[in-house]
Amino acid sequence: MNGPLVMAAAFVFAMAIGVPIPFAAGLATVAGLLIADIPLTLMAQAAWTAFEPFPLVTIPLFILAGQLMEQGGMSEKLVTIAKRLVGAYKGGMGLVTVVACMFFAALSGSGPATTAAIGSITIPAMQKEGYRSRFAGAIAASAGALGSMIPPSNLLIIFALVTDVSIPRLFLAGILPGLILGLMLMVVVFVISWKNGYGGTEERFRWGPLLWALWDGKWAVFAPILILGGIYAGIFTPSEAAAVAVAYGLFVGLFVYKGLTWVKLLHAFKFTAIVIGTVLFILGSTKAFGQLVTIFDIPSDILTLFQGLIAYPWLIMLFIGIFYILVGMWLESIPQIIIFTAVFFPLVTSLGIDPVVFGIFTVMTCEIGFLTPPIGVNLFVAARISKISIEDISVGVLPLLIPYILMILILVFFSDWVTWLPNLVYGPQLR
Repeated sequence: MNGPLVMAAAFVFAMAIGVPIPFAAGLATVAGLLIADIPLTLMAQAAWTAFEPFPLVTIPLFILAGQLMEQGGMSEKLVTIAKRLVGAYKGGMGLVTVVACMFFAALSGSGPATTAAIGSITIPAMQKEGYRSRFAGAIAASAGALGSMIPPSNLLIIFALVTDVSIPRLFLAGILPGLILGLMLMVVVFVISWKNGYGGTEERFRWGPLLWALWDGKWAVFAPILILGGIYAGIFTPSEAAAVAVAYGLFVGLFVYKGLTWVKLLHAFKFTAIVIGTVLFILGSTKAFGQLVTIFDIPSDILTLFQGLIAYPWLIMLFIGIFYILVGMWLESIPQIIIFTAVFFPLVTSLGIDPVVFGIFTVMTCEIGFLTPPIGVNLFVAARISKISIEDISVGVLPLLIPYILMILILVFFSDWVTWLPNLVYGPQLR
């Protein structure tokens, strides 16, 4: 029997009948092990090797840091700064949402966390100003997805762990695409708001209120400078930076903004434990899945499948992007990265595509998964805050998907600029 086909069939069937993704991957792995006559102990060994890399500690620490900063009051300060910066223009509160999400993305590293932290403040404000609820929720959901691109990003860390690509390089490479994507989202929000007459106080921009808001929120603004600046200056590693972020969030939340209480602290620890428990379970079960992909030599089969298109790397990247987007509609981002990176990474690197570029490309397609039902996590978070149905917000987010599609096309056809910043700081990467 064909092992890969049996594994694929077992995985798809298990998901179709509602088996959770980690268990579905586990069942497919067991099927593959039995066919290959490999001891089932491989699963335990694979899980052990999946949990062994020290950088893995970065994920729960950044999740906890983001929760502490959200619960401690930093998100409100960032919204105030964004309001003073762009709030006076047409669609001002929508623009505020995008800018605030860009700020908070540099604190949380998570798309859903960014959507929840900023959307809970700005969505009700947009609704009061007459924004249509599905548009207000769609802005928060689409801008919140920037949390997976602007560093520190949990998805970039997962990609780095799977491929051994440098985390600092991926973080630096994510800055420009994240900022450009944020600006493109602002353009779409402004055009739609101007067309529908949403928001805008018509008062002139003034430096005084902005500088005061920056001073009042200086502790929130300093957080990404401390975290990312420390990494790029070589003061501490990404794992140490995550620990520094937790300590900083605790200090500011308890003693400066004084927004943290024992109840909020408990909520932050509980939320972190649930998320990292889920991540570890997925990572453990899908690591063996990825090893079997290598044992069955699936990457070589994929390479053979695309043999006629090797002269057109851009076309192969387009096919992979379409595949990732379709899969992202049904599969959560973390298992998607772990499972399919093992399949496509050898292919794209053999075509001469920079591993860092492919990492940014992969996470960008996952961001679209955050915004497409039925699994779109950001949509569920924003819909809950907006008090509307998932169907309604799915319609509202359609025009805001345009910047993401454009960015993917830019990454496919013009990708050299992505590595400019990491090459500037660390020098060109040897392949």
